[in-house]
Formats: sequence, C-alpha cells, structure tokens
Amino acid sequence: MYRTIICGIGMGSRQTAIRILRRAAALVDEGGSVIVMHVIENIPHRHLMDLPEEFETNAIVDAEKKLSSLCKELEIPAVIEVRIGVAASLLVSSAREKSADLILLSSHVPDITDYVFSSIVEKVVRHAGCSVLVDRRPAPAHEGSASQAEDVAPL
Repeated sequence: MYRTIICGIGMGSRQTAIRILRRAAALVDEGGSVIVMHVIENIPHRHLMDLPEEFETNAIVDAEKKLSSLCKELEIPAVIEVRIGVAASLLVSSAREKSADLILLSSHVPDITDYVFSSIVEKVVRHAGCSVLVDRRPAPAHEGSASQAEDVAPL
C-alpha cells in the first residue's frame, strides 16, 4: 500500500498512539518503513529562563524512550524521530525529505485555539505533498476504561 509512512504521535492517550501505530503497520508495504515522529513545540525564549538547561534534552530522551518502548511492545519496527519546532511544518518537511507517501495523524476534539490558530492536522492536510490519513477518535464509550486510556505524555 505505502512505502514510507510518517506517523505523527502527539500528546494524546496511549490508546490513541497504539491505534495509530497499528494502522500504520497494517498500511505499510512489506519492506516499507514507518517513521514515528513526535514534535516538541518551540518554547518562546522569554520562558526558557524558568526552565532548566537540560529541559529540551530530557524531553527528547523521554519521548524517544516512550515511543521506542511502545513500538517494541507492539512489535512494530519503526524509526523514531523526536524534533523540536513547529509540528505541522516539521511533519510536512519530513515527509518531503523522506519521500513519504502517507502521513498518518490523529484528530482531537477542537478547542478555541484550533479556531484561532488552526490545528496541526488542518495545516498538515493543507500543505502536505502526499496523502494524509486522519484517524478519527472513536466515541469515549469505545475507548475503554480510564485505565486503558492511560496517558503517555508527552506523546
């Protein structure tokens, strides 16, 4: 189906990450690649003085560990990439650099910031040069119990 899939994992629940990773594994061609990408949004410099120097490094290492562990648990071979920047731009540019033929993302319930700034998903759909699959979150009754929807923050 797809040779290279960029799988964007954000700050959602563990169940959402699992659903997206399983979908990517089901859609990738034999011999193809799944690139699991998490973007830590830029922090304005005026706020950096309140954060320890190693904040970004620790955030990257933590996200890489969680994503690697999850992929290993699901037996999904994937390349893990954690970057710092603007999520939509980095997802689109990474897809272009890697000649990806699919970007897989999850939707969320929109809030006021989506209406003011537009959502990451909307920006990726608008600017991607490849297909984008938006995985719709099922109704909460289908997500399972609260213990199953354990957060994997920052993922």
